[in-house]
Amino acid sequence: MTSNRKYKGFSLIELLIAIAIILIIAAIAIPNLLRARMAANDSSAAGSMHSIDVAEAGYFATYPNIVLPATLSTLAGADTSSASRATGCLIDNSLATNNGGVGKSGYSFAATGSASAGALDNNMFYATGTPNSSVTGTRAYCSADDMVIRLQPAGNITLVASYSSCLGLTAMNN
Repeated sequence: MTSNRKYKGFSLIELLIAIAIILIIAAIAIPNLLRARMAANDSSAAGSMHSIDVAEAGYFATYPNIVLPATLSTLAGADTSSASRATGCLIDNSLATNNGGVGKSGYSFAATGSASAGALDNNMFYATGTPNSSVTGTRAYCSADDMVIRLQPAGNITLVASYSSCLGLTAMNN
């Protein structure tokens, strides 16, 4: 007596081949996805640096008798109807506070107002944008009161430490 049983479904070897194909496709796609994400973070950081520059100029234009702010938090504020010297309401709070230590798009930002030689008040500033890790971005950015965004060489994600070191970097549009 012969059995006419028909099995429906996939054999073990067919399932293993399908899983292997999926793993190969994932191995190819995931690095490209991570590179695209880092490029998007880099672009977002450059845009955030521009926002900081515009906010610094706006603050100085709004309060010409006041010096440039010593920190980035002075440019922020939650309610634009309550803009003042202490809370300029010129940039988003998440940018100014680095979103509680997380940063924006994988970057942390800072701005420092300082006095030039012989000046009593903060008449210059520099701002920095640094990736939180080598996975979130590929370079660090800085800008100064000349409103030119400069960048570290590719792969260098260290914080720009001073106004003069920022001015020594290559401008982004070159």
